[in-house]
Amino acid sequence: MLRQQFDQLKLQVVELPIEFKEGQPVYAGYLRELPFIAAEASSKKQLYRQLLEQYQSYAETQLAKQALEEEQEEMTSSLLDYADLLKYYDGETFDGFEWPHTSE
Repeated sequence: MLRQQFDQLKLQVVELPIEFKEGQPVYAGYLRELPFIAAEASSKKQLYRQLLEQYQSYAETQLAKQALEEEQEEMTSSLLDYADLLKYYDGETFDGFEWPHTSE
């Protein structure tokens, strides 16, 4: 069932050879697309669960970063200089843009 969740996310789990530590099997693996997400466990089910939990926390942080970047990068005409503003001018009224008044 956990393997199907990775299939739905289009992620491949690379299972490393089983090692034995103190007579107990140790399953290890990582995500092929994100090799920094790796885990070790005493069963395949626990291995997949740990990988899924790590991926979920990674995905949440990436979504939070993306939302923060989108908030910070609001595009308005006030961010353009005069040359760029006139380059892309198509006849619309600019929002909050004023020409500098020079008194000579």
